[in-house]
Amino acid sequence: MFKKLRNRFLIVNLVTISVMMLVAFAAIYIITYRDVQSDSKGELHKISQSYEKPPGRSGPRDDQPLTDGSGSAETVRPDGAPADTERNDGASADDAPAGNRPPDGRFEPPPERSVSFMLLADADWGLISAKSKFDMDDEFYTSALEKAASQQKETGQFNLDGSHWIYSVRPENDGYMLVFLDMTAQQEILINLIYTFAVVGSVMLVALFFASRYFANRSIAPVKEAFEKQKQFIADASHELKTPLAIINTNADVLLAGGPDTAENQAKWLHYIKSETERMAKLTGDLLYLTQMDDARTEMLYSKFDLSEAVETIILTMEAVIFEKELSLDYEMEPNLTAYGNSEQIKQVVMILLDNAVKYAGPQGSIRVSLHKQYGEAVLEVSNTGEGIAPEHLTRIFDRFYRTDASRSRKQGGYGLGLAIAGSIVEQHRGRIYAKSTPGESTTFYVHLS
Repeated sequence: MFKKLRNRFLIVNLVTISVMMLVAFAAIYIITYRDVQSDSKGELHKISQSYEKPPGRSGPRDDQPLTDGSGSAETVRPDGAPADTERNDGASADDAPAGNRPPDGRFEPPPERSVSFMLLADADWGLISAKSKFDMDDEFYTSALEKAASQQKETGQFNLDGSHWIYSVRPENDGYMLVFLDMTAQQEILINLIYTFAVVGSVMLVALFFASRYFANRSIAPVKEAFEKQKQFIADASHELKTPLAIINTNADVLLAGGPDTAENQAKWLHYIKSETERMAKLTGDLLYLTQMDDARTEMLYSKFDLSEAVETIILTMEAVIFEKELSLDYEMEPNLTAYGNSEQIKQVVMILLDNAVKYAGPQGSIRVSLHKQYGEAVLEVSNTGEGIAPEHLTRIFDRFYRTDASRSRKQGGYGLGLAIAGSIVEQHRGRIYAKSTPGESTTFYVHLS
């Protein structure tokens, strides 16, 4: 059962974290993708502007000489090819470097950091001319033009010869001007981002699996402990109820087998039945009280009360029983000590501790009660002589039905619930209760209240 609970907790945890990671990675990727696309479109727009004509000039096929501002000029023929014209310095236009020659009369070259080129096409998407700062063959230009023509979009992107390109199309007189920009580096960044997310996500999921498994085991440990205590509680309660029920049943059989005997002759069996019935009533009452304590922790009404008076009242009540057991009693109390809580419940704690001291003080033993203030807290100490408690039992004596010597406790009428009730009451008052013992000498219970 606990293995299934752990696995379910582990699966829910991993699925939840995986979904959160996926959403986070997707958001980061979408934001990065949009930024890259926005920057690319902005750069493509700037490059397109660098290829545009000067204002007031006619189209590339008007047979008009254009200058690039440095004194050079060339004539564009009707077929779109540049005519052989003389530069102002006497050199032929063909002598100018291809990257600096403006065959179509446009403005400054594109930015240095970008890999781009411009194509002029006719109305039927036939290549007229190309302009680029980098050496590219005509076949590459033709392939790029075919890719753009097949998409029939104003802007688009495609892969060609292992590179990723984006382009824009601008209608011209009887044709089109296409500007292409290499986006391979940006595309690799996006691809590497996906690979990074995949690797980081996988590593994180493996780490989260082991971390979740560790914390799942720790999380179900209290549940498992509570379940084991509940099982033990039911087993102990059943065992305690079984003994008086067997005695009652046996004595009832004796009464039925006695025939028409007088009540006086059968009084012994009736006393046994009554005694065991009272024991069962006390046991079920204590169990019910513990259950009510667990369910009504926030419903109790607390107030400030005189703790010294409450302790002294219980001592006076138990004084006759202590002397009847031939035990000595010594108590020392600081007057007018107050505490915040329920006075009747605290009195019950004192009663349980004193009753426990009387039971285990031993013949001719002694009991000592002390109440004093220490570091802002009221401290109650109840000590008794006797066999004491072994160290391995000190941490468990406040568990329900726990007894260091079960047979001896039954003879003294104990069920192992008294200290459990006292511990529950003190815990409800946000105090502390614990015990110290020297085996063979004495045992002292301490209660700290504020």
